[in-house]
Amino acid sequence: MADKVFSTKATAQGGREGHVTSDNKVVDVDLKMPDKNGIPEDASNPEQLFAAGYSACYDGALNLMASKAQKDISSETTAEVSLLKDSEDNGFKLGVTLHVHVSGVSQEEAEELAHRAHDFCPYSKATRGNIEVDLQVTSR
Repeated sequence: MADKVFSTKATAQGGREGHVTSDNKVVDVDLKMPDKNGIPEDASNPEQLFAAGYSACYDGALNLMASKAQKDISSETTAEVSLLKDSEDNGFKLGVTLHVHVSGVSQEEAEELAHRAHDFCPYSKATRGNIEVDLQVTSR
């Protein structure tokens, strides 16, 4: 394993109908499966937690790439994580659409920064070749 920068932990009990808690207790949420009305207001699910982590990590990578390119931007990244049917094993898989909004640069520059961020982001590296990730980039 490479040189460790830091580690953190989260513990789940009861799976998708249980509870998850981070080691520092900041994440401390009940988990419930979405129903026909969507995600219950009083609980989360693994996809929502993954979306939170991916959007934060990716947006950080985007701002780092902009800084390295000496571009002054503001950005917002929404990770839309979908649970999909997997026809290969009749199970499930994930798909992600990253909705990336960038201001302070042209559309072309925003797309270039977004692709650089996707190459750099640890979540993008972890998912590359494993799940489909679609980048939707707009400059404001």
